[in-house]
Formats: sequence, C-alpha cells, structure tokens
Amino acid sequence: MSDISLSKAVRSNLLSLQKTAELMATTQGRLSTGNKVNSALDNPTNFFTASSLNARAGDLNALMDSMANGIQTLEAADNGLTSITKTLESMQSTLRQARQDKSFQTASYSLDPDTLGIGTIETLDFTGGAFGDDTGSITLHNTVKRGNNGFVNAGGTAGKGGSLTIETDSLNGGTAITVNFTAADTAETTAAKINSTISALGEKGGVSARVVNGQLEIASAKGDDITLTGTDAEFIGLVSGGPVAATAATRVGGAAVADPVPGFSFTINGQEVSIPATDLADATANGTSIAAAISSSSAAQAAGVTATSAAGVITLTNADGQNFTLDGAGLSSIGLTAGASTNGVPASGTVTTVDQANAVKTIDALVSEINNDPALRTKIRASNDNAKLRIENLSTQTLNIAGVTSSGIIDGTSFGAATIVGNSVRADLAEQFNELRDQLDKLSDDASFNGINLLRGDNLKITFNETGTSTITIQTKDGQALNSANLSLYNLTADQLDADADIDSLLNDVKSALAHVRTQSSTFGSNLSIVQNRQDFTKEMINTLQTGAANLTLADMNEEAANLLALQTRQSLSSSSLSLASQADQSVLQLLQ
Repeated sequence: MSDISLSKAVRSNLLSLQKTAELMATTQGRLSTGNKVNSALDNPTNFFTASSLNARAGDLNALMDSMANGIQTLEAADNGLTSITKTLESMQSTLRQARQDKSFQTASYSLDPDTLGIGTIETLDFTGGAFGDDTGSITLHNTVKRGNNGFVNAGGTAGKGGSLTIETDSLNGGTAITVNFTAADTAETTAAKINSTISALGEKGGVSARVVNGQLEIASAKGDDITLTGTDAEFIGLVSGGPVAATAATRVGGAAVADPVPGFSFTINGQEVSIPATDLADATANGTSIAAAISSSSAAQAAGVTATSAAGVITLTNADGQNFTLDGAGLSSIGLTAGASTNGVPASGTVTTVDQANAVKTIDALVSEINNDPALRTKIRASNDNAKLRIENLSTQTLNIAGVTSSGIIDGTSFGAATIVGNSVRADLAEQFNELRDQLDKLSDDASFNGINLLRGDNLKITFNETGTSTITIQTKDGQALNSANLSLYNLTADQLDADADIDSLLNDVKSALAHVRTQSSTFGSNLSIVQNRQDFTKEMINTLQTGAANLTLADMNEEAANLLALQTRQSLSSSSLSLASQADQSVLQLLQ
C-alpha cells in the first residue's frame, strides 16, 4: 500500500471513512450488548466498580434463597401451631363436656331393721369406683351415745371422807381440779364445794355442779366429757374413772351388791319384773348375774328391756328407744331408784334413753351421714328413694358394695352381690381426650420443611448479609419440643374424670398449654416478620446495587442509535467526498483515452 500514491484529498477522506467505520463498530457493539463498558479497556474504573457491585448483589441474591426457605419453615411451624391450638381447644371442650355430664349410675336398696337386728353393728363397705383400692364404710346401726353430763346418786357409804378430781378439756385450761369432802357432806354441800373451787379459778370452763331430785349433777356446758377420779369417791355415788356415761338407767357407783341378795321386783313399761332370790344365789359384786337374771326374765323380754353389767354398773336398755317407767320395790337392792334416769334428767320417774342401743339407722340418717362424710361424699352420693337407700356411683369405674344381697336387701354381711357400673360417658370422653393428645404429638412431628422442624426443637439459623455478621437464630423456648409431654398433658385414665375437682385441674393444665402454644406462636410470628422484612430489604439492596452497576456500564440505547445514524450519514458523506476527490485523478484517464 505504501507504493500507492494517493492524493491528499483522497487520503483525507479515506482516513475519515476509517474513523467513521471504527466508531460505527463501537456503537454497534454497544447496541448489541447494551453496555457502554464491556471490559476494563472500555473504562477500568467503571468496569471494576460495577463488577464489585454486581458481585455483592449476587452474594445477597444467594442469601435470598435461605431467607425464602426460612420463611417457609416458619410458615410450616405456624401451620403446626394453628392445628395444635385447635386440638387443644378440642381437648378443652372434651373436658368441659365431661365436667357437665352427670350421668352417674344409681341403685336403690331396701333397709329392713328385722333383717339387720339390733345386736351386732353391721356396715356397708364400698370398694372400687372412686375408692380404688381403699375402702369406705358406714355403720348401719346407731351406737349408744356417751353423755357429757355426769349424774350420780347422792349418799354412798357413810362415814367416809375423801377427795374428788374433776377434769375436762376446757376446765382450768385442761388441768384437773380437786375437791375435798368429809363424811358429813351431803350432795348439796359437795355441789357447793365444787362450784366454789371452780369459781376460785376465775374461769369455770363451762363446768358446774348442782343437785337435781337428790342426784348430784356435774355438767359441762361446752359438751366436754367429764373424767371423775379420787379416793373414796363412792361417798357421792361415783366409781373412779370416766368419762361418766349417761346412756341408760344406770346405778353409777354406790355400795357394792352383797352376796347373797334378796329377791326383788319392779315394774317397767307396765310389765312386772320379779327376780326370785334363787336366781341371784350366785350374784357377784359386779352385778353380772343380776343383769343376766333380769335379761332372761320373760317379763323383761316382753317389755323389750335388756340388762348389762360392767365394772359394777347395771344398765337397763329399752330396745325400742322409747322412754320407760322405772318403779317398784327391790330397785334399791341393785342400786336403782325410782326416777333414776338414763341421761341425767329425771322426769317424774321416767327414764329417757339417749339412743336405742345398736338400733338400725333410718334411711334419712344414712343419707345424711353419707352426704356429710368427707371420706364418702366425693365418691358416692345418697338419697331417699321411696324409703330405699339410693346410692349414686360418682365414678367411671364399677362400685362394689359389701353388705347388700343380690336382691337388693341390705343385710350388712353379703359380699360381692351388689355393684353399680361407672359413668360410661365420662369414660368415653377420657378416650377422646387421649386420641386428641396423640394427634397433637403427630402434628408436632409433621410440621417440618426442608428437614427442619421448629416444633420438634430444631434450630433454624438465617444469614442476612454477605459477611455473615447479621443473622437470626429461631428455636422454641429452651429448645423444647412442643409435644404433649412438654405441655404437661398426659394420657388419662377414666377414673381421672370421676371428680369435678380433678376435671377442673385438668382444664387448668390445658389452659396453661394453650397459653404456652399461643406465646410460642406469637414468638414465631415476630421471627417471621423479621425475616420477611429482611427479605424485602435485601431485595431492595440487590436492586440498588444492580442499578448502580448498570449506571456505570449500561449504554444509552437512544444515544447510541442516534450516534449510529449520524455515523452512517457521516460515512455516506465521506464516501461522496472520496468520490469527488478521486475525480481529479480520473480526468487524466480521460486524456489517455
């Protein structure tokens, strides 16, 4: 090419075309790539700055995937918590249904006093049901009550003095007091000494003494049993010991019965009771044979009266528990006097018994006793069912009742013949509760995403920036799984729904579990909000970085298109100019032609 000589005009136009072509190639490259900086040669500063920005945007974009997975993991946990909450509410509803259900089973039993009799004290015994392995019992007979007042016949063995010690729980702060008396003291003077001694204490403790119909009465207004001891206490008709019983026509103390004793007779309930001397030939000082002789007499049996003796005390008891008249000759020979009383209140020669000895309780009495006994009333309930004893089994388990025949007659001795089935509704509800509990555990186990289960206590760590300095760790409280065991919800046995108080306790447990789950749900919700906010922030950061990089490297397509159009025009003009410049050389050619 160096051997070719071009004119100055041609050479100038040629150079212009070459530059135009070069510029067009650059512009076309920008238009095709969209970048004005495609390599470090184009603009080193912009190229490397844009590369750094794009690299950071790429790193952040890679973190977006872990954030998205984290959000899905939290949503999976939230789905599990929502279902667990509904399950707990169903468990709560099941317990409330059990609490409201009162379909306890009952059975009614007949009470026949003739069947039970009035001798041996019989019982009804309850096992199974709410009693479990324990036994609950109630006696079917009344036992003889012990009175609080001590009544004694005045005038014992003459010519003796001595001392009397009186003690109750309330008197003198529980400390006994002692009263001294002489052989000359009567019932009245002895009562005065007792009251004087108590008054001197400044606080009587509810104890006082008086004489009623020739009897010395020592009474406790506070209902305390009175213990009476002392030397020669028989002077005032007392036998050492106590508390004083006042439950039947009783000779308390007094002179011992001599042996032999004469025959005697007395009238009781209109029946003449005659005891011949021959029947008393072997009578002992404690009066045992005398009591036996009275009890075996046809007159006493016809009157329904029995006699017993203990520690020298003869007690007459009326079988029907009614008042009876005690009078007639011969009473004094066994230490009984006309008008003597069973409860210390003589009433014109009438003796009043406090309770019929070992008599069968009434239905109403049994009902009241069962329903007021703390050991029974939470396990069974009693009522009067047309003169029958109705027992309600307050349990989901079968109640066994000993003392009832297979035909429903209370005899106090039968065993294994009477049962009352349990509450099947509450038993079924216990099974429903357990099924819901199992489902709760399964929901907790299934709430996983991408191998991570927050409800099982797994740890989820999400990184928010490319340097790893901004992270969040998400886990349940103390890393514990949200399952029935950690929520203190356990499989129920049917008997745990027997008592309303136990159901109330279970309801409180479910309420606490609901509160725990809702708190954890709130915590996960807060964590989800944080991750979503960071996800949005990262998206904006990536956009900012990429926009910044684009601003440094991207070409303005409108500008480059205009440049290309201008270059094309310039190229066309340059071609025309080159053609005009070459015409001078062509004129020579014409001369040669």
